[in-house]
Amino acid sequence: MRHFGHIPPAVQKGLFHQEPSEFSPDSPARTLAAALGATLYSPATRPKLADDVIKQASRGVVSMVLCLEDSIDDAEVEAAEANLVKQFAELEESGGELPLLFIRVREPAQIPDLVSRLGSSGRLLSGFVLPKFTEERGVPFLEALTAAEAASGRRLFAMPVLESPELLHLETRTGTLAGIARTVDAYRERVLALRLGVTDFCSAYGLRRPPDMTAYDVQIVASVIGDVVNVLSRSDGTGYTITGPVWEYFRLQERMFKPQLRRSPFLEGGTEELRTALIEHDLDGLLREIELDRANGLQGKTCIHPSHVLPVHALSVVSHEEFSDAQDILRPERGGGGVMRSAYTNKMNEVKPHRAWAERTLLRAEVFGVAHEDVGFVELLAAGLGR
Repeated sequence: MRHFGHIPPAVQKGLFHQEPSEFSPDSPARTLAAALGATLYSPATRPKLADDVIKQASRGVVSMVLCLEDSIDDAEVEAAEANLVKQFAELEESGGELPLLFIRVREPAQIPDLVSRLGSSGRLLSGFVLPKFTEERGVPFLEALTAAEAASGRRLFAMPVLESPELLHLETRTGTLAGIARTVDAYRERVLALRLGVTDFCSAYGLRRPPDMTAYDVQIVASVIGDVVNVLSRSDGTGYTITGPVWEYFRLQERMFKPQLRRSPFLEGGTEELRTALIEHDLDGLLREIELDRANGLQGKTCIHPSHVLPVHALSVVSHEEFSDAQDILRPERGGGGVMRSAYTNKMNEVKPHRAWAERTLLRAEVFGVAHEDVGFVELLAAGLGR
């Protein structure tokens, strides 16, 4: 699979200076963590879940979570598990290209039980999403995952969700973060990425951000994100990929504030109607939040609606300018450090402080590609929508 693989090859050539690379569920963990992109969640109760997965794969989705937790009623769990077993069998029969598939469970015991019940179709499973993760609750999940991996003989990843009240509350946050760090470090080879459950953070204080605002406008949420990145996403080799929070909106809402999307990029590309469509579906706020995610050290995003996938992926493509800067910084002859003017002559690139950024940028370039010099997210969005 590869990002933007659903776009015709001729169109791709017009968009990319360096096209996205192919990857598979067997690729190195570092590659898969960078490639997750927009991870689309779906309730495990959907009667045509296999068809939904195949359809979303054909539209550019490369990672999905099939949820047995908060997205379904407590009384539906047993039926949802049975449905998952049935739908995985159908996916195995289909033989088509599928996204990376993860199951979000409620209890540790579900992990070995589901791996056993899936049988041969379990080869389609990349791992499990672990809810409300803390040291105390996380260890049993990771022990169960380790046992299931050993029994099945297949690599299984964990994606813990950081969403517990202990992490949110100031008086317990430091200790909780330290415990989470100890736990995931003990199982480092199995932890693909850490996911942020911002909806649960807001719930603890009776909050819900409107579509005109991002998670970073809610100060209590922004402070948690900053602390999580501080402790768990350092660039010294100890950090993990942290994914961006969910964007909840996908219908027309009454707006209180003016749109956040500048008109000029769309006028230049002749796609003013695309700008209008994004605003009407409250996706201008999503675009701003994606940019803030990256500025704050997050990669990828949890998504609950297919319309959110393409914006996440379009804004994950590395610009030609970013690529040029990263290559300059990482040239072998720059190993001793120093400062140089960028090839675009609009900034200074300082080798030692910018090295970690450059390495992360080139990894993103590998999986999402590098846009041509005159191609921006508007053109990528339009091409992905077939406009």
